Amino acid sequence: MNIDLIEALDQIEKEKGINKETLIEAIEAAITSAYKRNFGTAQNVKITIDRETGEVKVYSLKTVVEKVENELLEISLEEAKLKDRNFEIGDFVEELVRPKNFGRIAAQTAKQVVVQRIREAERSIIYDLYADRVDEIITGIVQRKEKSNVFVDLGKAEAILVSSEQMAGENYNYGDRIKLYIVEVKKTTKGPQIIVSRTHPGLVKRLFELEVPEIFDGVVELRSISREAGSRTKIAVYSHNEEVDPVGACVGHKGSRVQQIVNELKGEKIDIIKWSEDPEEYIASALSPAQVLLVEADQETKSAKVVVDDYQLSLAIGKEGQNARLAAKLTGWRIDIKSKSQTDLLIEPEEEDLEIL
Repeated sequence: MNIDLIEALDQIEKEKGINKETLIEAIEAAITSAYKRNFGTAQNVKITIDRETGEVKVYSLKTVVEKVENELLEISLEEAKLKDRNFEIGDFVEELVRPKNFGRIAAQTAKQVVVQRIREAERSIIYDLYADRVDEIITGIVQRKEKSNVFVDLGKAEAILVSSEQMAGENYNYGDRIKLYIVEVKKTTKGPQIIVSRTHPGLVKRLFELEVPEIFDGVVELRSISREAGSRTKIAVYSHNEEVDPVGACVGHKGSRVQQIVNELKGEKIDIIKWSEDPEEYIASALSPAQVLLVEADQETKSAKVVVDDYQLSLAIGKEGQNARLAAKLTGWRIDIKSKSQTDLLIEPEEEDLEIL
């Protein structure tokens, strides 16, 4: 090794941001191990690399003792003083060693260490880049499928879309460009593992931020969201400016904004409602598209009784209870829905009892 090594390390420090001194220390430690492994020695050795010239020197280290029992590890005080009078018992004497073919071993080891450290640094940079983007949206290109997992190229890294984060009925074909939500970034021995999702409610939230400038600017706020991926999503929005209609801003001219998001989500239905601090008004809106006749909210139990016309009952409940379920999740209230006729039947016996009394 020579000055070329030092120049290479200077370049790596500049381009990769890896500290030159850290690299040299790592190379010295690796060469020490390589020396012992290749030369089968039990000696204590010290490897030094000249920071200016790149020259590598090998020293055997021997402890100064009164009586030598192991010549590989010890040196007598008398012999040590022939080298330097100041040596005392317990000191270490360094002796320069010139093993044959060592230059080749040292150069090969140095290269392996540098390559490894560069790889580690690049992995660390990628980890930091994507760890800072957790809870954000990103665009990727489908690369391959392995079992039930889909691997997506993000440009500088590869993300994994596990089966539980895939939308039901959605196909992922090679070359497809899709938007994804970054759920988690893990450090592994093979580099950062980036977990992404197509089902997370955060994906819908970020898509609205991209499509609706009023949300991005903070004029309109997305207060709550409930989602059953691939089927239906409900969002509640609020405007900090009385002159801005939050629902209209999200829908866009002739539905252009929300349609962009629906297209990205492969036809998933999206209900946009206006958030209200009045729970009865909020719950009634949350059950959209059903028309609600009456809401009785109990603040203590966080439960509400809702009355709708008979012909609106199935719409309010939704297929397999989906509409009511999403409304409950959106508002945070337990919702009990009855038709007008069911409510009347409940009331009639009570009125008869009163007449008897």
